[in-house]
Amino acid sequence: MTDVLNTMVQAASEAGQALLASFDPASRPADRAAMYELGTKLEATSTEIVRSALDGVDGVGWWDEDESGRVVPAGRWWVVDGTEGAVNHVHGLPEWGVTITLVADGQPELTVVRQPIGDLTYTAARGQGAFLNGSRLHVSAKTDLSAAAVTASQAGSSPAVFTRFAAAFTAMASQALLVRNTIPTTFPLLGLASGQYDVFWQYEPDLPGSAAGSLLALEAGAVVSDLAGGAWDVNSADILVAAPGLHAAALEVLK
Repeated sequence: MTDVLNTMVQAASEAGQALLASFDPASRPADRAAMYELGTKLEATSTEIVRSALDGVDGVGWWDEDESGRVVPAGRWWVVDGTEGAVNHVHGLPEWGVTITLVADGQPELTVVRQPIGDLTYTAARGQGAFLNGSRLHVSAKTDLSAAAVTASQAGSSPAVFTRFAAAFTAMASQALLVRNTIPTTFPLLGLASGQYDVFWQYEPDLPGSAAGSLLALEAGAVVSDLAGGAWDVNSADILVAAPGLHAAALEVLK
């Protein structure tokens, strides 16, 4: 497992360096077409580097949402986002990176998130803890939702999901200290794993981000469930991640 994780770290670092070389803090695309063109090029470049490195790992398939659909089948799969936060990258914002997660039968088992801005490498292996640049991560010790910094990430593609999110945002804002909505999915979960945020939820989770971020948060001590309070896996329709002292209260609000 250590050898595979090391391979993942190397792949993410090389892909991240390629993304950094093309990063321009002054970038301001003029329209959606320009954003798409830039983002597509970034994703292709980074993913090719990652795929070349990981194809040598036996017994792991390559999950591709465009080819396979949203559901991840049973078995062992690479779930990768070559440019997590591409929309940030093309607008000159720093929150972007590379996520690589090994998923086994619906559960994230190994993950690496490489954020070139700041030279940050997050790693986690199931049952072995979560780390930032080699230092162990721990979630928040808070137990009072009124003191909680809550995060969510925009998702979904239908008016029904947007309406549900708006109602949940309102409900949570009335109970928590503050509520933030940000993209991409990975970064609020990195903050939660680091103890900087306390609660995260998302409808129709972005898979690469939620797979990577949930494992890091879980291994840092968080509770991970769906929004009914049941067990979460990569095919769940929604996700709630929270410090253990806040999960039950957050679940009650979001129900």
